[in-house]
Amino acid sequence: MRNVAKFLIVGVFAVIATTWNPVQTPVATAQAQAPAEGVVQAPGQPTFRVSVDLVTTDVIVRDQRNDQFVADLKPEEFEVYEDGVKQQIVSLVLTHGGRVYNQLTPPPAPVQEGIILPTNRPTNDAAGRVFLIFIDDLHLDFRSTPRTRELIKKMLKLLIHEGDMFGIVTTGYSSISEQLTYDRQVLDSLISKVTGGGLKAKEIIEGMQGSQGPTELRHRAHVAFSTAYDLMKNLEKLQNRRKAVIYISSGYDFNPFEQSRLEEQAQRMHVESADLQNDPFYRTQQSSQLLAESDLVRELAELTRAANRANATLYTIDPRGLIAGQDLDDEVPTQEWNAYVRDTQDSLRVLAEETGGIAVVNQNDFDKALKRIDNETSDYYVLGYYSSNPDPLKRRRKVDIKTTR
Repeated sequence: MRNVAKFLIVGVFAVIATTWNPVQTPVATAQAQAPAEGVVQAPGQPTFRVSVDLVTTDVIVRDQRNDQFVADLKPEEFEVYEDGVKQQIVSLVLTHGGRVYNQLTPPPAPVQEGIILPTNRPTNDAAGRVFLIFIDDLHLDFRSTPRTRELIKKMLKLLIHEGDMFGIVTTGYSSISEQLTYDRQVLDSLISKVTGGGLKAKEIIEGMQGSQGPTELRHRAHVAFSTAYDLMKNLEKLQNRRKAVIYISSGYDFNPFEQSRLEEQAQRMHVESADLQNDPFYRTQQSSQLLAESDLVRELAELTRAANRANATLYTIDPRGLIAGQDLDDEVPTQEWNAYVRDTQDSLRVLAEETGGIAVVNQNDFDKALKRIDNETSDYYVLGYYSSNPDPLKRRRKVDIKTTR
């Protein structure tokens, strides 16, 4: 059996606040009633409040011999290490075939001396799977609309089952923002509203250019990433679930068709392309545009970090499917078109791989991909532990999970 390792970005485990009037607080009153022997508390001495969070992470365990999910592991057969330090597992929840089994219930969080913490209210919602369908229609060509709608119909058939909780959000023209629900009819009724509104290659080339490249392209990317980032922040509030984000988009490239855009700009200025390249102003603008790739890397990194903090897995799907070549009305050199397709697909691969998901790009067999996502989200464990790391300022932790069997 293979050992399973997963990396998490864990938030601050301790929140420290200072109260300067201990006489008016319940903590100070309790301390006044039962003072420690030989200890005299000075007037005005600050009281520190500390809380400890339960860290949870999901893990999939498969047998190396047949790649089947192992569903009979006990809590003592798992080992969790945070930055190389072994942690004590306090909770273990198994989700197998859509059913949830509570194998180990976490005890109350360790309470610091003099601190009164409210008890957590139990939840009656026992759904095992949560899907968020994120459709970036600002980066979906209108010609991909029928394929996207057909993809969502297949998701209703092969992925989202009765009892699954799901929501759907778009970034642009479709104007869809449906909160998490169990009603499958809601998704069915929204399919007809999904419409791609992405820029064509010709629109990118002929559009306005700025120091950061095509201005409309960068604006749309900012809207898409901001929307996705906010969704990841909201998913942080949903705990002890495996959260899968179905990210439907054609990908991102912040500096596409560079040579064609140069020729278009030269034609507008009635100069030769070579003369424009030697212009000092254009050379300065071109230098700024060369940083577009680093800007895209930063945007992708911020989004994947947010997804990891929310313990959400991104499954990216490019509805364009297998791309054999450009359409006749694109009028872009083949070399530039191929580079554009490669870069946009690579951006989707990064989002998926950095969050533990898969990228469904350059393929037409969506059924196989949806079945794989269904399997990965149906069988998993959720482990929980109280971190023994005393440093509250260390925001990035490496978590390794192993099995002893």
